[in-house]
Amino acid sequence: MAEIVNLKRVKKAKERAEAAAKAAENRAQYGQTKAERARLASEKAKLHAAIDGAKKED
Repeated sequence: MAEIVNLKRVKKAKERAEAAAKAAENRAQYGQTKAERARLASEKAKLHAAIDGAKKED
């Protein structure tokens, strides 16, 4: 005989698993400390300054 399952519980468990996966993805993408963000911003500014300094004027 087949096992009897509650469809609401299965649906809710699936939604929780999807939410947890999305949360893990967001943590990996956006989960930076303030120091990391500041370091990346300073590197980006330094790079833009170097690029702007190397441009030729017509």
